[in-house]
Amino acid sequence: MVTSDRKAPVCVLGVGLIGGSLLRAAVGAGYDAWGYNRSEAGARAARADGFEVTGDLIGVLTRARETDALIVIAVPMPAVDHILADISTFAPGCTLTDVVSVKAPVTAAVHKHGLAGRYIGGHPMAGTSESGWAATDPGLFQGAAWAVGVDEGTRPEPWTRVVRLALACGSMVVPVVADEHDRAVARISHLPHVLAEALAIAGASGGDLALGLAAGSFRDGTRVASTSPDLVRAICEPNSEALLDVLNNTLTVLARARDSLLDTGSLADLVDAGFAARQRYDTAQRWEITGIRPGDHDWLGRLREAGQRGGVITSLD
Repeated sequence: MVTSDRKAPVCVLGVGLIGGSLLRAAVGAGYDAWGYNRSEAGARAARADGFEVTGDLIGVLTRARETDALIVIAVPMPAVDHILADISTFAPGCTLTDVVSVKAPVTAAVHKHGLAGRYIGGHPMAGTSESGWAATDPGLFQGAAWAVGVDEGTRPEPWTRVVRLALACGSMVVPVVADEHDRAVARISHLPHVLAEALAIAGASGGDLALGLAAGSFRDGTRVASTSPDLVRAICEPNSEALLDVLNNTLTVLARARDSLLDTGSLADLVDAGFAARQRYDTAQRWEITGIRPGDHDWLGRLREAGQRGGVITSLD
């Protein structure tokens, strides 16, 4: 599907869990890659492990400009605007992607800074409750879905670069447009964070006895509640509109279950519907997208439609 065999250098801005894991994976895949980190402690830890990471953002971006690197923004959403301002000053011609968990706000910021021409939105669906360089893992993206933008105006060459990097990190690429991505992750990523926090509160409110009896279902249901609160807010709050929609839907489902339990003593409707939904997830089949080349007639629309139907890109032609 993708024909270019060029491995562009990679410049990663932010080497926390996702950015640092990406840097490790890219270097392991043979890319010339380096990074920037605002925290000197994080940069020092990365250097101690043999990676080129510095706190000199201007120097890092100058190198990216001189080598025509693919720049990967891997900072939390609140820091994106500042990073884009420096990119627009020091490396405005570079291909640009990101790994931020929400796409529409990043896209709007990219347009604001005049960088839309070579921007391709990205979001690897991988992570843990840990953070920082110490938590990084070059295998984090193996087998993971990696959303890559196919929004109107996307150009073939920068899109190909981003797809190639995602595949080199071990992921399968899901083509998607920004607003549809944000609505989807509100359901399968951001809402689970909210529910995990609520479940953790409910358990702790039961005191030491409840926590002493807690086992697998409580542990698994609250896993992401151990994520740094600041990071959870940075993930969820920029997607507030989509998150509010699905949160309202979920509250309606819970209210119906509460009313049913009160009136009839039964949770049958909730449990049956939940079991069927989980079975759909467990049996979902991905399929390989073929026959669509970047730059072909309506290639963006065709990739968008394929992604909506569960299609993925796993290899290069």
